Amino acid sequence: MNLAAVAHIPEPDYEEHFRQMIHNEVDKWVDELVCVFDENRQPTLMEMSELFARTKQRFLGDCLQRMIEEKYAGLLQQEYAPCHKCGKRCKKRFDSAKEMVTMQGSVAANRPWFYCTDCCFGFSPFDEVLEVSRKKHQFDIQKKSVNLAADVTFCRGSEIFEDLTGQSISDHFIHETFEAVGSEAHLEDVIPSKDEIAKRIKQASSGKWRPILVVASDGAYLPTRPKARRSDKRGKGQWQDAKGFRIYLLGKDRIIHVASWHQIQNEAEFGKDLAVAASRIRQDSVRIALLGDGADWLWKHMKDCFPKGRQILDYYHCAEHIYKVAKAHYGERSVQGLQWVEGTISRLFFSEVGNVIAGLGRMKAKNSDVQEEIRKLIVYLNNNIEKIHYRGDRIGGYPIGSGGIESAHKFIAHTRMKRSGAWWIKENGNEMLRIRCAIYNGTYDKVFNTYKSTHVHHY
Repeated sequence: MNLAAVAHIPEPDYEEHFRQMIHNEVDKWVDELVCVFDENRQPTLMEMSELFARTKQRFLGDCLQRMIEEKYAGLLQQEYAPCHKCGKRCKKRFDSAKEMVTMQGSVAANRPWFYCTDCCFGFSPFDEVLEVSRKKHQFDIQKKSVNLAADVTFCRGSEIFEDLTGQSISDHFIHETFEAVGSEAHLEDVIPSKDEIAKRIKQASSGKWRPILVVASDGAYLPTRPKARRSDKRGKGQWQDAKGFRIYLLGKDRIIHVASWHQIQNEAEFGKDLAVAASRIRQDSVRIALLGDGADWLWKHMKDCFPKGRQILDYYHCAEHIYKVAKAHYGERSVQGLQWVEGTISRLFFSEVGNVIAGLGRMKAKNSDVQEEIRKLIVYLNNNIEKIHYRGDRIGGYPIGSGGIESAHKFIAHTRMKRSGAWWIKENGNEMLRIRCAIYNGTYDKVFNTYKSTHVHHY
């Protein structure tokens, strides 16, 4: 045969071949469905729906199998491939079988395996191109199961996943995968990018009107325990402080979330994390409100990261201190005490902090315990005098309560981690917090892709 004749041999029509194979698979599926037309049967709508659910996995899995075989026929028949490390041309050693379970069903492939003797490195081009997971259950299943486990227990997640998808995965698989994804969930990926934050600021802006960016910080106690093997006796549990921040925008008619971050960590680590988030915000494009209670550690880092922010002491936290003095001095549910509280809070609302402190100094305590409560309130107000200007805050549209961070703690930390009997190893607890923050921040896809890039199958 001459070369000209060879050049005119038509290329295989892979698309048409695939269409024919899918038609054959449809015929097989229809054969499974036609049982509903049995004259002796009158299936209900639910029964027919369940029939589709039971049979579609095989059908879709077979369709996916045919698609892979046609689309990647070259990779499945590959005889030589360059080593990724040194570029050496390597000959196929053997074909290795791989079962892959996806959301659409199970598929299998005998893909060629190569080994570079110079680098002592084995690899499969098929696995790399298709991004095949080392695990039998592939990344689409892993991604959804981890997302589910962020809301429910691992055991319950296994049950729900099988009930909704027809795919059986163990709670151990979900737990193991969750830890692997959580270990790759770094602050840089969990916090939205500069461009994404700028986009959200633009959504909240209106002409020259600058939205208010609220930065609220607080701590929440979570149950932790020492790390131990299953066969070992676990040590005594303890409650540790999960320090966190929530950043959100107040537009003219809506609230837009920017970022949440919560970790069981010390003050210095909190400050570094807040600085990363602050570095991604164009602070001149917003008015900044810093909200918190009286804890010195959070103000130190919020002021460092947002030096132009308006500092606002949480109104409700302040009111709690005032009610505590009223209860000690006037007695519980005292009318006189209630009147004093209302008068004191009103003066604070109008920034008359000095008058309130002077009035506290003139109070005649009935005993040393009451005197101590009065002294603590005076110190509290003196330490936060520059942060108490509630009337001006309200006029400027600034929030005066830290409900944003309180709700974030409940939604992100408490809902999942303060379940009956739950005690978390610190590392695992932080993984759970990072993934829940990523889901809430809208960055879970980015976090999972980081994990996936390091877990594509290699020998």
